[in-house]
Amino acid sequence: MPYIRKDCSNKEKKARRTLGNRLDNVISIRISDQEKRNLERLIKRSSKSVSEVMREALELWSYKQRALFSE
Repeated sequence: MPYIRKDCSNKEKKARRTLGNRLDNVISIRISDQEKRNLERLIKRSSKSVSEVMREALELWSYKQRALFSE
């Protein structure tokens, strides 16, 4: 399922869930204490959820990989 986001309000998020565009897939990862502290700082500064930050990180990593391998 494609990822849906980009600065949605809480009402938009709830509406998205009820329209069948839910984000149902869960990925679990293990991170170090330092990585967790860094993630918590990012979340606090950005006012985003862990999921939002991780989706953005995955999106950025994927973009860089595509650019790297398309050269």
